[in-house]
Amino acid sequence: MSKPAGVVPYLFRMSRHWLIAFLACPLLCGQQFAHYDIYRAASPIVVDGKLDEPAWKQAPPAGDFHPVGDEPKVQQQTIVKLAWDDENLYVGYYCLDRRISAYVSERHGPVSQDDCVELFLSPNPAKVRNYYTFEINVIGAMLNRNRTDWWTGPPTWEPDGVKYRTTWHGESKKNPSSDDEHWILEMAVPLRNFAKDAAHMPPAHGDEWRLNLNRLEGAEGVQQPRGQPRGGLSTWSPLPKEVRSFHSPDWFGWVRFVANAPPK
Repeated sequence: MSKPAGVVPYLFRMSRHWLIAFLACPLLCGQQFAHYDIYRAASPIVVDGKLDEPAWKQAPPAGDFHPVGDEPKVQQQTIVKLAWDDENLYVGYYCLDRRISAYVSERHGPVSQDDCVELFLSPNPAKVRNYYTFEINVIGAMLNRNRTDWWTGPPTWEPDGVKYRTTWHGESKKNPSSDDEHWILEMAVPLRNFAKDAAHMPPAHGDEWRLNLNRLEGAEGVQQPRGQPRGGLSTWSPLPKEVRSFHSPDWFGWVRFVANAPPK
């Protein structure tokens, strides 16, 4: 009995898709994604680059960062905490660093050449490749990108109402010093910037988003052999060794919004 027209091509298409899924499974299924509960801020947060409010002391840390590429371990760790209220997502970075440098001061400049931290955020896990970037160096220069399917503007993006401060905010440059120990970024991002992608605004209890927290150590602090990829890169949610780009939303970690303050 002959098969109806179109059945063989359909079965072939199905087998091809299953083959692709099968070949990808060792990479996807074996990947460990970071997870974090973002608790509601227990008290008001003043964005001054100090991270000394009770809300920050009560918020749990997100967990260790992981090296990118073939580096065996992260040499200088990063401590990040997140919190939220009805208006803002708060992010605090505390970067251990014995040789801090930054020279890019222009808006949307190449801040990743300096000591720099980044928040890459996707408010809709079903469309994880719709994501937003906040990239800030130690002297407070910021680069933003909107990588969404609805954005028709230029490569860079102007988020609304972001407040942030770094340890050397507004300086023209930061040279390494023997006194260097750490630097801080404190940031409040209005949630309204993500209204086109998020399921609820403000988030509802239990809403999940995808994001990654990235760090780049400045060229002054990382000595790499000539011809080798840049070192000093790390991420909160680990990347497979063959993936060196932070612009890899499939590997973003998971965060869950919790409506109550963190336990004391």
